[in-house]
Amino acid sequence: MNSADSENPARPARLLIAGLVAIIILLGLVLLALAIGDSLVAGEAEAGEVDALAESDNECVTCHRRTTTGIVAQYGRSTMAAAEILCEACHEVPADYPGAIEHEGTFVLNTPSTEMCEECHTQEVAQFYQSRHALPAYVAYAGADDLPPELVDQYAGIPEAQVDPDALKRRNALHAIEGEAITRFACEDCHNIGLPHEDGSVGQCQKCHIRHEFSLEQARKPETCNHCHIGPDHPQWEIYQESYHGIAYMTGGDDWHWEAEAGTLTVEDFPAPTCATCHMSGFGATGTTHDVGDRLAWYLFAPISSRRPSWQDNVVRMQAVCQECHNVEFIDTFYADADLATEAVNERVRQSDEMVAPIAAQINAEPFDEPIDFVYFELWHHWGRTAKFGAWMNGPDYTQWHGIYELLADLEELEEMVGEYESEAGLAGGD
Repeated sequence: MNSADSENPARPARLLIAGLVAIIILLGLVLLALAIGDSLVAGEAEAGEVDALAESDNECVTCHRRTTTGIVAQYGRSTMAAAEILCEACHEVPADYPGAIEHEGTFVLNTPSTEMCEECHTQEVAQFYQSRHALPAYVAYAGADDLPPELVDQYAGIPEAQVDPDALKRRNALHAIEGEAITRFACEDCHNIGLPHEDGSVGQCQKCHIRHEFSLEQARKPETCNHCHIGPDHPQWEIYQESYHGIAYMTGGDDWHWEAEAGTLTVEDFPAPTCATCHMSGFGATGTTHDVGDRLAWYLFAPISSRRPSWQDNVVRMQAVCQECHNVEFIDTFYADADLATEAVNERVRQSDEMVAPIAAQINAEPFDEPIDFVYFELWHHWGRTAKFGAWMNGPDYTQWHGIYELLADLEELEEMVGEYESEAGLAGGD
């Protein structure tokens, strides 16, 4: 027997144990590496990092991968690319197509018109054409005088186009006064969602479906609506943030199912609503629509709000969304109270009209040429509308301090200004 072995009989056992520990540690490291790798792959899949154009030899893709790399990368992640819809399907047109430009041996539209979208999304475009997002949005700043006859007829057939033409004229006048150097970056940027195209189609779908990913998540998130629905005249984004719905989104929205199949959404996907849930998405018993007024009871944007045509049907569709979370008694009470708030704001705006009536001809001769014009306009366009939006969207601070309080302050100022105007013009006391 070896003397060393006889002196330390436990050594073989220790070596065996050390070897087993080393093997266990090694296996643990391998499993950890595999888990990390799977996590990274899953993360990429969740982020939509699969490139559907990775193996494409399409001429547009090959060239633009060099010249506009970001656009190709975005489109490669889109469901349209995954469905093998080529660039040419949206951009390529005949040589004599309105607005076509020559490009690399063919003819294209730099920005595809709604006519291109309609080839696949027929129902969505038809619904959009009946909405405020279509021609009424464009006419709100540009007016209807320069529309071609076929678009005049189309505009006349949209219910929202018939609401308060005098208020429309004031907005048109403000656009003209500000001038193209400003309006190109201001009202036009949002209201061109209803821009007419040379081919006779109307609208810019990319205002909501940002190119070139055309992501469901992006279109459904309220930040998209925030691009336009913000500020003192229509602060829906700010009101939503203040509301309980917005709080639920901001604190839990990361876990919602943003890419869920359209038309199948439930409270399992969206525990609280976004702008799209209430106004557009197929949710519960209510079907999908691209007419953003399809579920609304009132023309809240008007100086004095009136009921929409078929408003009862609209309410049924909206309340079907509400009933996925709220009981009928709660909903009915809320609607009755919000109706009263709308009428209360209407009454205040009527008071302003009555104040101004004796001098209306004088102050309307040239729009926005003296302070009273701005006070009279902001009273309804900013504060009256904000108070109504706040009531219907659960934004108390906007109903109160950014809404009715400012309206009341403007009423007082307007009364004083009208009195001064009458005195200067010799109208007071029937003179």
